[in-house]
Amino acid sequence: MRHGLRAAASTVGEVVILFPVAASVRYRFTMYLFRSHFLLIPVSLWLGGCTLPTPSGDASMELPVAWKNAGAFPVASPSRDLARWWGHFEDPLLNRLIADALKANPDVSMASARVRESRSRLEAERASLFPYVGGSASGRSGTTHTDRAGTTSSTSYSAGLDASWEADLFGQRRSTLEAAAANLGGSEETLHSVQAALAAEIATAYTGLRANEARLDVLRRNIATREQTADLATWRLQAGEADSLESNQALSSLESARAGVPALQQAISQGRNTLALLSGLNPGSLDGTLAAGRKQIPNPSRKLAIGIPADVVRQRPDVRVAGYQLLSAAANTRAADAARYPSLSLSGSIGLTALRAGKIFNPETTSANIVAGLSAPIFDAGRLRANLAATTAAEDQAIDNYKATVLTALSESENALIACSRTAERLATLEKATALAREADLLARQRYEAGEIDFSDVLDTQRSLLGLEDSLLNTRTDRTNSYIRLYQALGGGWSS
Repeated sequence: MRHGLRAAASTVGEVVILFPVAASVRYRFTMYLFRSHFLLIPVSLWLGGCTLPTPSGDASMELPVAWKNAGAFPVASPSRDLARWWGHFEDPLLNRLIADALKANPDVSMASARVRESRSRLEAERASLFPYVGGSASGRSGTTHTDRAGTTSSTSYSAGLDASWEADLFGQRRSTLEAAAANLGGSEETLHSVQAALAAEIATAYTGLRANEARLDVLRRNIATREQTADLATWRLQAGEADSLESNQALSSLESARAGVPALQQAISQGRNTLALLSGLNPGSLDGTLAAGRKQIPNPSRKLAIGIPADVVRQRPDVRVAGYQLLSAAANTRAADAARYPSLSLSGSIGLTALRAGKIFNPETTSANIVAGLSAPIFDAGRLRANLAATTAAEDQAIDNYKATVLTALSESENALIACSRTAERLATLEKATALAREADLLARQRYEAGEIDFSDVLDTQRSLLGLEDSLLNTRTDRTNSYIRLYQALGGGWSS
């Protein structure tokens, strides 16, 4: 059928069928309207029998049935409840910060506005499928001057209704409506992506703040220990039991530790300001709240559950956005294809004109007309064909983008699972090493006080302990951050 239409357009030219109707009385308008509809019915049936092929590409992918690095993680069903994931981090303040930020953050508000914009555009596209009706009314008066009679006054009144409608014979408008619906779905998933990213960013900033506070506590304890050692070295110098080298080494070690305090204090203040910014608040607004909270790195529970790969693909907002983009691109391709075929438009009007307002609704003052037009492209220098090729290429890009997004989702999930497992192993080893280093530091200081070892041995144990404690805090931070990345990789939260 499509080939027949294309051949007719190329041989006959642009097909335009008009059915003019003009009458001054009501019965003539009715008769012409009946005749017009009678002629339009077979045309509509003939054109409506043509169907457009649905453009499609191969977007299918084979997904793994299970994660390679799931380890001891339990399996759960997907959930969009973001709070449940953070509830397993054993930090109520973190939960409150995320909940408040999701309500006040400007980025979330902006994404919500985009959803409302897309919904309104969808309503506008849906309205275009229905006829348009408009009305008008006017009154006119004038004066005419003549040589003999003087002046003559005249007044006229008019009112009218205009209606127009374009039949969607080949689904061009329906395809445009489908594209708008897909854009709305993409906007909604973008909102979910912004919410998940914001929650993860707050959790990361909060974890970094608590890690710096823990480092500051460790450093202050280390400073207190070095102050005791420096006092002992000074006393031994005064007692003649040691030389100035030992005292200077102790004091240098003490001042070196003290030099790290301002840097950590700066990082802590900046971290609090970062959390205020993410929460949509002024700098310093959360200082009191954060200072009153537990200064501990959030500790994610080992009971956090994951889903199967297919669930992750369905859950992740970025994958869903890519899917909606693919649907939109396919709908645009169908719309571009339908634009190459004839279109049918109907328009009509009813007019009322009278010299006196009281006679404006008299049937003798009525005039009406209806016009039906069928048009098809003849020669456009390949514009429509080029538009179709462009939308088809855009659809191919959307398919490739969807596949790439799915692969990225699977890769990020596997990497996050690996990070969770390996950081847990490294943490267990560092906890043992740090405990032994604390014992060694205590023993070294005791033996130094007894005069059994040199101060250089004490310095070595202190440096070793400080380095291990810093590595321990870094690993705890990495472990928490790996669970945060797992939260993002799984699509914004899972719960059992």
